[in-house]
Amino acid sequence: MQNGFLPMTGEELKERGIAQLDFVYVIGDAYVDHPSFGHAVISRVLTAHGFSVGILSQPDWRREESIASLGEPRLAFLVSAGNMDSMVNHYSVSKRRRETDAYSPGGVMGRRPDYATVVYCNLIRKIYKKTPIVIGGIEASLRRLAHYDYWSDKVRRSILLDSGADLISYGMGEKSIVEIAEALDSGLSVSDITFIDGTVYKTRKREDIYDAVELPSYEEVSSNKRAYAKSFYEQHKNTDPFSGRRLFETYGGALYVVQNPAAKPLSQMEMDDVYALPYMRTYHPSYEKAGGVPAIAEVKFSLVSSRGCFGGCNFCALTFHQGRIVQARSHASLVEEAKAMTKEPGFKGYIHDVGGPTANFRAPACKKQWTKGACPGRQCLFPSPCKSLTADHKDYLSLLKKLRELPGVKKVFIRSGIRFDYLLWDKDRTFLRELCKYHVSGQLKVAPEHISDAVLEKMGKPCGEAYRRFAREYQKVNASLSKEQYLVPYLMSSHPGSTLKEAVELAEFLRDSRHAPKQVQDFYPTPSTVSTCMYYTGLDPRTMQPVYVAKSPHEKAMQRALIQYRDPKNYGLVKEALLKAGRADLIGMGEKCLIRPREGIGKKKGKKNVNKRK
Repeated sequence: MQNGFLPMTGEELKERGIAQLDFVYVIGDAYVDHPSFGHAVISRVLTAHGFSVGILSQPDWRREESIASLGEPRLAFLVSAGNMDSMVNHYSVSKRRRETDAYSPGGVMGRRPDYATVVYCNLIRKIYKKTPIVIGGIEASLRRLAHYDYWSDKVRRSILLDSGADLISYGMGEKSIVEIAEALDSGLSVSDITFIDGTVYKTRKREDIYDAVELPSYEEVSSNKRAYAKSFYEQHKNTDPFSGRRLFETYGGALYVVQNPAAKPLSQMEMDDVYALPYMRTYHPSYEKAGGVPAIAEVKFSLVSSRGCFGGCNFCALTFHQGRIVQARSHASLVEEAKAMTKEPGFKGYIHDVGGPTANFRAPACKKQWTKGACPGRQCLFPSPCKSLTADHKDYLSLLKKLRELPGVKKVFIRSGIRFDYLLWDKDRTFLRELCKYHVSGQLKVAPEHISDAVLEKMGKPCGEAYRRFAREYQKVNASLSKEQYLVPYLMSSHPGSTLKEAVELAEFLRDSRHAPKQVQDFYPTPSTVSTCMYYTGLDPRTMQPVYVAKSPHEKAMQRALIQYRDPKNYGLVKEALLKAGRADLIGMGEKCLIRPREGIGKKKGKKNVNKRK
């Protein structure tokens, strides 16, 4: 009897009477048929348009025959490394191998190769020389043009070239993948598919590239950091589907990689249609013996309310992947999914999240973005909110009220990030009050990331006073509700622009706010972010001015230790950092001191030496 999952084996194809699939979808993740997984969305969209799709999950790249287990597809191979870039999936910022992989059965590490998209495509090409290959997902999307690769510490070519694929479907991909499928199905050669928004193609015919901006060549950007910074910022300015231009870069003087403008955002009806597809909403049953797929736990009882983000944080790749125009589902769509969720095994009355990249973004930043896109020359919230920004939480409030009143729902949490500066820009404080009253359980996690204005400017984040103001208002509202709830700020160390001086400034803020972070994230230079460009080039691509970058492991350790200065294990690093920063005044017995001296304290009075602050 056929279950609702797509076929994964040759035996399943025979059972279903499928002689040849239209598409074989090779993925680096375990097969999870849930709309939070890119492969599930793309495969369901294709099947809804009448195409047959088989899932080839985590093939053994060390065995050529593993890539052929579903046979040659009629139209194309689709390839994705998974929900994460495979290198981020495998390595921490210190380049140490991670021990677990939440997207693999049982959380077992090692089920996919490094640079998975490239490896899978090269494997396909060994057996199927001419079968079209279309790559997508976060790894391909963010490596679509020449890019700095942190793990090899060099500028790599477009992934289209290293993989040997024919096309990249970048961004979220629902529109472009259907257009590609229909073009291939009509008999069009993959080499002639050069006209679809949201795709990247390669050509040797310069005369066929029209109405395009020429970027510096690969040879230039791989040898000249200034050229790389200029090229990257040109790409950054052309990510919008309405105002973005076609871009191309040259390789070896005779090969061109061409990026078409981004695909248009989905309408609300289109978003609803995507999330109404018949997902099984869980992992394939073949993984049950291994203990399932850990990543499902975070999303199984959560609702994706929106996509896109106009927050514009420089260390985030959302601008390059989902774009700056917020697209949202209707209340009816979300309520229907929530009702179905309440009937699922294991549901205990708690909806874990209702959000997206930023939970309290439910519409474009301003009305102009519906038809003209986001402004290429400025950010919506940085350095201060744009005068055209519409800050209004009424729609989100109405949605949350409908969800928490559903039978069987005890509590609706918000775990996606809240942009507190956007919240503050809304003069009506109803959302803040209801957030504290209904949607927080003891702690609210927010992401100021830093407190030094010098660093926040490089991050593209609001000034430090915005977070301080929000913290005061949050505390005041909770007091009025007689609730004891806390703010948990996410903080980042060693971001470009942060010297030891700024790291000490952050430590002083933590001292004064009496917060002791248990976890700190070092800045991670992932592909296609403004901050990664700063890290590699030492230049701010927005201004081309020099930026200080902490690169030595020891200095990064000192900056991280300052954030956790209360931990006795960090004493030596904190002391060294304070002395190097010229802040010996913070070593002493005073209330404002971060650490106490470890020698000579109290010896004359016969007191026990004190090594750490209480």
